[in-house]
Amino acid sequence: MSDLFAPLTLAHGPAAPNRVWLAPLTNTQSHPDGRLSDEELHWLSMRARGGHGLTMTAAAHVQAGGQGFPGQLGVFSDDHLPGLTRLATALKDEGSLASLQLHHAGNRSPRDLVGRPVGPSDHEKSGARAMTGDEVAQLVEDFAAGAQRAERAGFHGIEVHGAHGYVLAQFLSPEENRRTDGYGGSLENRARLLFEVVRAVRERCGPDFQVGVRISPERFGLRLGEVREVAAELLLSDAVDYLDLSLWDVAKQPEEEGFQDRPLMDWFTDLDRGTTRLGVAGKVRSGQQVTEALDRGADFVMVGRASILHHDFPERVRADGSFATRTPVSPAHLADEGLSPVFVEYMRNWRGFVTEAS
Repeated sequence: MSDLFAPLTLAHGPAAPNRVWLAPLTNTQSHPDGRLSDEELHWLSMRARGGHGLTMTAAAHVQAGGQGFPGQLGVFSDDHLPGLTRLATALKDEGSLASLQLHHAGNRSPRDLVGRPVGPSDHEKSGARAMTGDEVAQLVEDFAAGAQRAERAGFHGIEVHGAHGYVLAQFLSPEENRRTDGYGGSLENRARLLFEVVRAVRERCGPDFQVGVRISPERFGLRLGEVREVAAELLLSDAVDYLDLSLWDVAKQPEEEGFQDRPLMDWFTDLDRGTTRLGVAGKVRSGQQVTEALDRGADFVMVGRASILHHDFPERVRADGSFATRTPVSPAHLADEGLSPVFVEYMRNWRGFVTEAS
């Protein structure tokens, strides 16, 4: 367990106190206009106090029209700065690195929240329309502006959300992206937007500001071999401090034929990573699983459900390396762990997570 709780240096800014980090978790607790709520502040502050080496916010949308779910944290306006500043200060005061995740839902934005959504190409199912070239350029600008707001608020850094079929992953997907300009066609073109966003964030923020990127290698029309190529380039980029791989399950085998001779995680841990750190996320719910992920080559582990269940999951693992979470739990347990009624209700979407009884 000594490696797990040793500091992890990053290419920019301060080291993380340990290798157990809080994953960015949708929770629908913020105000409708994207301002921070007291409930969101309380929930995240508890996780920082519970020993997470880095505490990451839920996805914060960089454009009003890029909202992905109700009650989403915003970073598209200076009106959000007072709340974001309170949040960054609280997380740092608890001894954790503080990171804000930057997000745009693309064609996954609900119509009842944003009107007609936009994406890389026209999208029949959602009714989204293709973004113009000027809108793509504005998106890069708005990601960079969101990062600057995070820096002004006092966060140690940001994470660019390029996973889970949201806008940057939509551009990367040959199924979602049917453009014929410089952002469509070849892998180089489809990945262009992601790299432009990362480069713009790094150029616009200070030398000690940390930049992470989250990607997922499967689903939403992505090709594992292509995502591996993108990951390899990101890992060797001087602009990126850490790459966060959302794998759905760190122990799973790839779904794509031709890659099933080794676990999904192993297709990335063998890549040259230079000074960039590599982390993994996906069904890590015990101290043993955290340790195993590090033993298999990860530099850190992003923990989601286990840290919802126990705000002090890292400290419990430090005290007992065999500690494992159990579900279902009662709404009262989740309330004691800092979840608001809205968040508890959202967790009912996860089958077998919350009991019916109080």
